[in-house]
Amino acid sequence: MSSVGSEQTPEQIGTALEEFLVSHPRTLVYEDGALLFDLQEAKYSLSTEHGRCTLHLWSEEKNLVRRVVSSRARKSSLALATMRFGQTKPKLLELVSDPDRRTPSTREATRTRFLPKVERVLKAEFPHWAIDAFHTAMDLEKSFGPAYARGTMHQGQQAWAVIAVNGDETPATIDGILTLGILWLQHCRENAGGRRLYQGLRIIVPRGTSTLTLQRLQWLRTDAAQWQLYEFDEPNNTLTERDPYDIGNLITRLPNAPDTAAASDRFAEALAKVFALIPLAFHKDVDQQLRSSTHLALSLHGLEFARLRLTISANSFNREVEISFGAGPNETPLALVTEEHLRHLVERLFARRIASGAQKDPLYRSQPERWLESSLRRNIAPLTAGANSLTQFNADHVYAQVPAFAASDRGMIDLLTVTHAGRLAVLELKANEDMHFALQALDYWIRVRWHHTQTSDPATGLGAFQAHGFFTTLRLSAEPPLLYLVAPSLRIHPVTEVVLRYLKPEVEWTILGLSEHWRREMKVIFRKRSRGQKI
Repeated sequence: MSSVGSEQTPEQIGTALEEFLVSHPRTLVYEDGALLFDLQEAKYSLSTEHGRCTLHLWSEEKNLVRRVVSSRARKSSLALATMRFGQTKPKLLELVSDPDRRTPSTREATRTRFLPKVERVLKAEFPHWAIDAFHTAMDLEKSFGPAYARGTMHQGQQAWAVIAVNGDETPATIDGILTLGILWLQHCRENAGGRRLYQGLRIIVPRGTSTLTLQRLQWLRTDAAQWQLYEFDEPNNTLTERDPYDIGNLITRLPNAPDTAAASDRFAEALAKVFALIPLAFHKDVDQQLRSSTHLALSLHGLEFARLRLTISANSFNREVEISFGAGPNETPLALVTEEHLRHLVERLFARRIASGAQKDPLYRSQPERWLESSLRRNIAPLTAGANSLTQFNADHVYAQVPAFAASDRGMIDLLTVTHAGRLAVLELKANEDMHFALQALDYWIRVRWHHTQTSDPATGLGAFQAHGFFTTLRLSAEPPLLYLVAPSLRIHPVTEVVLRYLKPEVEWTILGLSEHWRREMKVIFRKRSRGQKI
């Protein structure tokens, strides 16, 4: 691990910076503790020419250029020793990937203060129940982290497992409470020793944050446990129970299927300019995805490297196509002065983001789920099982992110396809271990099922998907969608199956474990299914 003050070459510093920025597109930039840039909105460029590593950051409000003399990787940040031009004393520039900027001591203090609050409000709400002491002790073996307050309550032999989270935690942490709650209930039952009978799980979330958990609770088995969800108003010290079946309509959007033929004509001239910068041997590897009628994205194995946008000319009402390269904050418009730089960028990308690439190369490692999605959109056949299996997908109908989620809602990658029998199939993809895999997959299944039940044309029986241009030549089965969780076999978190067993029988799921070398060869090495589903 490199450290601030150690001797590093500009190339080594540049590699560390590139790896961090590619891996963390939502990076925050601090200088001497003050927030300067949010790279969701700002831009950057990086150079290692002339024997120095130069980082240029800019936004609409400010501009910053620093020579980086050394770097040090930390758990969720990259510390840089930088020099301003004309100055000799280095300053600290910190790139932070974790949106929770609380210090560890502040986080711990908040969580500790939260414990007696939960105990008091439960005693007030359930005066005839004994409330056992709550704790937040970490237990990595059982996947319990310190963000959640865990405890129990009992009345004679009857008992409930209880889990709570405070309002200062991140939205992702709050939304993850049900996964941890199921594991906590399982743990309590396994260690009850016959002394207590755990009826179910009581979940406590901050006021106004219960929607996603409510949607998930509708699809948990009530024969396996009782489920109760409460919102905690800390200032007023009150609990309000929420009903999972009284949450209104889902907030989900079904876009129209892209008109790829029209897009090819609209962007033909601009595409020719882009492909002129790409080595001919790699043209076949470029994916074209129409984000909208005016936005075409180009990617290599899921990593977006160029965008074509139809805009109105500044000097007239004529339409023109704007071409840009790079990703996120490193996006650069194509122009005469940038063409050579962008050519080198493309050459570097296509030379390094290959199936036989170096494991430590940031361009190889970046966005592995997108790479997996890209591979399966091109060829879903490797996931197919035997001739009589439900896992026989129609390769002509494979769509990404349909229906759409809000950008802030999740970071998972999804595919929607259909079996040869006409049954919708939801594929949730993951390249790295994630304990929330099962319930994130359920989120997408819930939305697909909801749209599938909406009949747009009673006369023909066609549903919402066909009305929006998907599966137009097919007759879809009225059965609920099938759910597939697809990931490298060694990257499937051990708790995934535990959580899946609590889903209702209507959610027919299958885990497809891939070989670790899926980039080179897509191969399913094991299948595990919910009871009653054919394989």
